[in-house]
Amino acid sequence: MLTLRENAMAIYNRKQPDFYGDLMEALEMIFDPMFMRDRCPQDGLEHKDSWGTTCMFKPGAPGKHPHITEENKVIKDIEHWRDYVQAPPFDDLDWSAAEAQAKAANRKEKLVCAVCACGLFERSHFLQGMENALVNYMEYPDEMAELLRYIADWKIQAIHEFGKHLHPDIIFYHDDWGSKQNVFLPPRVWREMIKPLQQEISDAIHEEGMIYMHHADCICQPIVTDMVDIGIDIWQGVIAQNDIVEIQRITEGKLAMIGGIDGPAIDIQGISEEAVRAEVRRAIDTYCPAGRFYPSIPNGKCYIQWIDDAAKDELKNYGREWALKHPIK
Repeated sequence: MLTLRENAMAIYNRKQPDFYGDLMEALEMIFDPMFMRDRCPQDGLEHKDSWGTTCMFKPGAPGKHPHITEENKVIKDIEHWRDYVQAPPFDDLDWSAAEAQAKAANRKEKLVCAVCACGLFERSHFLQGMENALVNYMEYPDEMAELLRYIADWKIQAIHEFGKHLHPDIIFYHDDWGSKQNVFLPPRVWREMIKPLQQEISDAIHEEGMIYMHHADCICQPIVTDMVDIGIDIWQGVIAQNDIVEIQRITEGKLAMIGGIDGPAIDIQGISEEAVRAEVRRAIDTYCPAGRFYPSIPNGKCYIQWIDDAAKDELKNYGREWALKHPIK
């Protein structure tokens, strides 16, 4: 019997797994000091993060969100963004707790993972608001390019700090590049402004000997071959609104993927248990044949508890059954 780590890496390396399931279950998440200082209490109140962005985490919400107004936005004038933006320092961080957690992790059983939240695009709109950011990408491309360079330099240093202190197997890098309908930026703009810097970030991750897993639970299909070019190893959060089969074809198996189960379609009142289980089986039957696919709920869970339980029970059982019936030759 394979350990969770061995099973996850078997899928990654196109070898025979014991079961097909969510790679996230094979991760030992390390809560580093950069992550910890930006935690937001789930109290519905406003809290500033280390970059000065006002955030809120409402009770019952899946996570914190920026709560940006004209009054509290960090960047008041994009042409003078340097007057407003100050990246948080690294020299005051206490890594002792995270180092102890990483040292204690059973690396035979699990992959050690560091979370690198709020990527280039997300940080750019966290600092000024989504509408302002989207307008400024179009009207002030030079200033936005300078801002992105500044953020990227900080992210690259953060990645090397991870390598120095924690030696993770995987970096779980977050940057939602789209919605459930499309990418936020025109692909041309994304390629000109985000892609070259993301390549540098990817290079830093690989220099540290880590797997680059990119979270984006949204549409990324228009830029998915660019994701391969950059060197993203795993795309986590692949929603079913992407044509996943077509993505598997055009990326030629170079991009491992996690997701495929249409969570919002089943996480609803009045649905039958059989419909929930059928959606899990559909995802496995449709996406696992191409290989390097980890069927899962892209955002991690359904919020109606019995539905989440049923979906994960079906994933556990059918994912193992499918692996036995479809051996890799």
